[in-house]
Amino acid sequence: MCLVLTAWRAHPEYRLIVAANRDEFYTRPTESMRRWPEVAGLLAGRDLGARAAIPGTWLGLMGEAHRFAAVTNVRGPGEDRTDVRSRGALLMDFLRGEIAPKKFLTAVADAPDDYNGYNLIVSDLQTLWWHSNRSAHTPLELPPGLHGLSNGALLGSVDSLRDNVVRTDTDAPAWPKVREGLRDLAAVIANDPSDVDGCFTVLADRTIAPDDELPSTGLPLERERTVSARFIPSTDHGTRCSTVLLVRENGEFMITERSFAMRGRDLGEASFSGRLELPH
Repeated sequence: MCLVLTAWRAHPEYRLIVAANRDEFYTRPTESMRRWPEVAGLLAGRDLGARAAIPGTWLGLMGEAHRFAAVTNVRGPGEDRTDVRSRGALLMDFLRGEIAPKKFLTAVADAPDDYNGYNLIVSDLQTLWWHSNRSAHTPLELPPGLHGLSNGALLGSVDSLRDNVVRTDTDAPAWPKVREGLRDLAAVIANDPSDVDGCFTVLADRTIAPDDELPSTGLPLERERTVSARFIPSTDHGTRCSTVLLVRENGEFMITERSFAMRGRDLGEASFSGRLELPH
């Protein structure tokens, strides 16, 4: 994923709301969101391009185990090593396991160089945690509110739906796509938390950030401009899918994924719903 916006216990009727974009090369083999026959209860897309025996994923929900996870890469020089484990496999380790989020991330944090740079969000739907192997922070439990990640080791947060101030875990400002994405998602949820199309509209924004707000991640300037948008309609590397997940406090959930080809061409939609036994 390259943009993950979450609303965690931010609305009295919803435990978790997620709006996320996955940006990737169009040539990378991928299967859209589906139920995995070899992993009972898993709803996720399949990344078939990683160097791993077991396919990984970028976002997934384990229904019976009420576990959610999502990952983004952290851009930067040296973050394309081929001698490391797939970030998608790291996600699968959590989704298929039984270890509590804090304990899982604490163990992972002890080996920061086993993977290229990542942001990882994991939840047992009782707590929500974030960790980046390129951040100075130890794993953080995220409080109720809205939280956003892109491709920097930087967490943006909003305390409530009515708060317009986006804070970060460091002194650095939030990336524009995270900052404005959180504000727009908060507005959608405050108006109607069940508005799936509204969440997709947040993800579909193609606004390019001003040059003076662009992060410096080692990309050429023109490329940095292109990828500063929430939705990237490029010809080689762009937004491959957008995903919206709603989990109500009564356990009802719906997860919808829209897939895209080059230049943002629509490839269709997959949607699943059900009921979870949520921990309190």
